[in-house]
Amino acid sequence: MDIKNPLYKNQGIHVVLALFTTENGKVKVFLIKRKNQPFKDKWILVGGACYNNEDVDSAMKREMYEKAGLKNINYRMFNVYSKPDRSPVCRMIAIAYIGVIDSSRVKFLKETTKTQDADWFLIDRIPNLGYDHQEILEDAIEYLKKQIFDTTILKDLFPKYFTLPQLHKTYESILNKNIDRRNFRKRLLQQNIIIETGKLEEIAGKKPSKLYMFAN
Repeated sequence: MDIKNPLYKNQGIHVVLALFTTENGKVKVFLIKRKNQPFKDKWILVGGACYNNEDVDSAMKREMYEKAGLKNINYRMFNVYSKPDRSPVCRMIAIAYIGVIDSSRVKFLKETTKTQDADWFLIDRIPNLGYDHQEILEDAIEYLKKQIFDTTILKDLFPKYFTLPQLHKTYESILNKNIDRRNFRKRLLQQNIIIETGKLEEIAGKKPSKLYMFAN
């Protein structure tokens, strides 16, 4: 590598998080509104630029806290975006992450030095996003749909124990389609996504419901 080659100059790294939740059976994503240029007054996914003295995971944790006051969020990397013109400032490669959380268990800042607002948005009512975050969000939604039947990616969305109807409703919301309940239970047990706990949820006047938990 010839560090004097001008083609290596003026490059950076973005870290971007698509953070999802469900509320009343609807899927939502967390967005922040920029206060500064570029894309001033535009909504974007939470994230920012990586410092040259930190790795990308550390940068993602810092950006979540600085831009929204979010801490202790579990996330996983799912894609890389490298179009040369994705940022008007300089060549910025984006490392994209995805996370799922129960929104009632987290608090966030509505405004910071670099943001003027923050909120949860229904995924079918997303405003015009800055950068290429619409593309990243769409890819994150598709990734989430593929992962829910093969991994425990939804674990942070639920308490330790939950009923099958609660989980079934969430899957239908994410996939935006009806799912046969009997086949749903069978598939998740066979895939070792959930396990039976032997416990029951007792609700007055109703038949007790079996409680399940994620396998790991």
